[in-house]
Amino acid sequence: MANDAIMATGRRKTSIAVVKLVKGKGRIFVNGKTLKDYIGNRPAVEMMLYRPLVLTENQEKYDVRVKTVGGGVVSQCGAIRHGIARALVKSNEEYKNVLRAEGLLTRDPRVKERKKYGRKRARKRFQFSKR
Repeated sequence: MANDAIMATGRRKTSIAVVKLVKGKGRIFVNGKTLKDYIGNRPAVEMMLYRPLVLTENQEKYDVRVKTVGGGVVSQCGAIRHGIARALVKSNEEYKNVLRAEGLLTRDPRVKERKKYGRKRARKRFQFSKR
């Protein structure tokens, strides 16, 4: 591991992302691929990912290397964003207030509700027939 790397973990839904911030030029690598290759053509998701770096004015200072598992691509990007925000706070405590105000340090607690017996899904019922 690099001597100046900052590690943090981010989570969202069932996704877990281990984020490593390294001094660099602002590139993001997810599971060995570039960000563009990993998320495809999704500018909104890309903007969401860069939000903590933009707020703290660190877009050009760090390279972000991520290992992520579980969930879908957008959920993983939410986990990555959470991990980047946590790593930035580790690097400099002064970022905490800025990131907290934007809600980037709070883990999003919303997860899929479990399926109940006698139902099609968590809340959807089977079709009811009176006669």
